Amino acid sequence: MAQTSPLPVRDGVNATRLRLPRTGPWETIHDYVLETFGHIDHGGITRRFDDGEVVDAAGRPLTTSTPLGACEFLWYYRSVSDERPLPVTEEILHEDEHLVAVDKPHFLPTTPAGRYVQESLLVRLRRRLDLPDLVPIHRLDRGTAGVVIFSKEPSTRGAYQLLFENRQADKTYECVSALPTEPQHQLRSKDGGPPSFASRFPLTVRNRITKTKGVVVSELQPYEVADSGRRPQDRRAPRRGRRRTTPVPGPNASSRIELLSTGRNRAGDAVGHFRLIPHTGKTHQLRIHMALLGLGILHDRFYPELLDDAPDDFDRPLQLLARTLSFIDPLSGEPRTFTSRRSLVEAPTTNPLEAAPWTD
Repeated sequence: MAQTSPLPVRDGVNATRLRLPRTGPWETIHDYVLETFGHIDHGGITRRFDDGEVVDAAGRPLTTSTPLGACEFLWYYRSVSDERPLPVTEEILHEDEHLVAVDKPHFLPTTPAGRYVQESLLVRLRRRLDLPDLVPIHRLDRGTAGVVIFSKEPSTRGAYQLLFENRQADKTYECVSALPTEPQHQLRSKDGGPPSFASRFPLTVRNRITKTKGVVVSELQPYEVADSGRRPQDRRAPRRGRRRTTPVPGPNASSRIELLSTGRNRAGDAVGHFRLIPHTGKTHQLRIHMALLGLGILHDRFYPELLDDAPDDFDRPLQLLARTLSFIDPLSGEPRTFTSRRSLVEAPTTNPLEAAPWTD
């Protein structure tokens, strides 16, 4: 059962819980925290202890001399020194007594993470709307733009969370990818020639994806050929009883890929505009599936190759957009659809390509 925070929401930020070791080479709790996290904010850690902002589960302040083993958990407010505002703005698409639907921009994290706390969609909205109980029902990667819904009312939150847990919310995404330049990938087939690139779509990609905590990218895992025909989206959690704890063999990620258009982007490069329909929700699933097709999403720094960390380039956002989110409202029974108003800056701006990119 989740523990209730002894500290209230402050400036839109929940207090963070940290589990402490019972024993170890540290004399005090402060020593442990300083050695473990001091590289992030050495002076700030000691200052929080001195200011009484680090507490135990009962809300009692811990001091720099509180011995290790005095409590199992501590609570504190996360903050980032010199957090810079992100030059992007969210748009509220809809608000009612239960939900807020938001059009998230690229570069803005859904929830506080790493060097972004105040500059997260959740904290911005809590402060903007004065809603300390606001919670996201689902999340988008920092680089992905588009529709995110938030719950305002704790008493009805579970009904909306079950929609996503039981895969009863339908999502569509859009992306832009550079088109392949090899002659065998011509866009339109010649009379009597091999199938064209465009004729490959729509198609479905299935594979097995795993994500290890602390590792930036997700990884592909092999599975038996006999299990390759399994459709992961057909699996459903049991309505009653214990959930499955052993892995189901075969693929666990599935996406439908549709080609919407081709053309030249703002730089004059040949690109394709695609609709992506995820049947499952594994981390980075759509980015991996496009990369596997040789159509890595433009400005993706993770796939197909993990690039070195670099400052944000706000002129080159990841070309991935959560366009629509649809579901049957669990309270009213009415169908609901929320649609992003954003566009992808690298989308084709000229007429569809009639020939392959290399023929110009």
